[in-house]
Amino acid sequence: MATTARGFLLVNKHFQVESFQNKEINQMKKAVKDEMRMASASSRRKIISQEYDVRKKHFGFVNVATGEERQKLDSWKSNISGGSGRLLQDGLVYRQNFLVRSFEICFDGKLSLAALTNYLQDTALEQCRVIGISADGFGSTPEMSRQDLIWVTSTLQIVVDSYPSWHDCVEVDTWFYPSGQNSVGRDWVVRDGKTGSTLAQATSLWVLMNKKTRKLSKLKEEIRDELAPHMRNCDPIIVKDSRKLLRLDVDTADFAREGVKVVPRSCVEHHKLSAITLEYRKECTTDSVLQSLARIVKDGVRHNSNDKVIELEHLLLLENGSEIARGSTSWTPRDFPAEITTNHKVLITEPAK
Repeated sequence: MATTARGFLLVNKHFQVESFQNKEINQMKKAVKDEMRMASASSRRKIISQEYDVRKKHFGFVNVATGEERQKLDSWKSNISGGSGRLLQDGLVYRQNFLVRSFEICFDGKLSLAALTNYLQDTALEQCRVIGISADGFGSTPEMSRQDLIWVTSTLQIVVDSYPSWHDCVEVDTWFYPSGQNSVGRDWVVRDGKTGSTLAQATSLWVLMNKKTRKLSKLKEEIRDELAPHMRNCDPIIVKDSRKLLRLDVDTADFAREGVKVVPRSCVEHHKLSAITLEYRKECTTDSVLQSLARIVKDGVRHNSNDKVIELEHLLLLENGSEIARGSTSWTPRDFPAEITTNHKVLITEPAK
């Protein structure tokens, strides 16, 4: 009976200590988040690591060898610093892991381009949230929100070496840097979570737009000061294609469609997108009626080239003829499994004359 009573007291004491620690942890997490909201841009990055060290010393973690307390500590730091992502390289690079899910793949079992661009967007916004400069949840700094300014993409270039498959773990790194007087550059590297090999790279330019007037705005000094402590001093990860994107003519384009189908079906079925460059000219709304033009620049099949690469130029227009975006894409043949290739003849059709 005495042993049972002593065991009950020990268990009860354990729950009392755990309850106290949880209360202390919650209070500390609230204090850290409040402090990050009030801190200046230059001091936000130091807060997470400082509070991490304080908590580590405060609780002691007697049995670190079991790994349980270490997991609790890392979990606490993860909750403060952005869920599954974390800051690297003095807080200037944000890394987040993704598991490729079934609804993110194409018919060939590979990650879709749409899902890949979702990863890029998610990591960009998460980095802004983690470092404490996202005032409205979509990357706007406090000063941007006060001035009714938002970020819009000016250019985007993506180069894909290999698409991951269903259930693969994908690691995405992102960072941003100054680019000219009125724009900010943001880059990404997408890697295989197991091997570390590069799957894709992307680079982009962002400018400010007034969300009420829909006009572009200068990058004012107050906003630049908010961003400066978190910017890397680097060049774009992808060298910009020197070829100028030209305006297509509806009468000479190889493909012209109403709606948003920007490439011929045969190209999508038998080729995968390996590179894309976009230049944004004008915004459109959900009610806009669009016209899409495409022109073949290089057709490897028609020219008997060994690389079998297809290159297209694109133009997206409003129904009144105003340009929304210009673009270029490169397509390489898909690697179909034998069982698919047997019953699926690969054919690239000539454009209609």
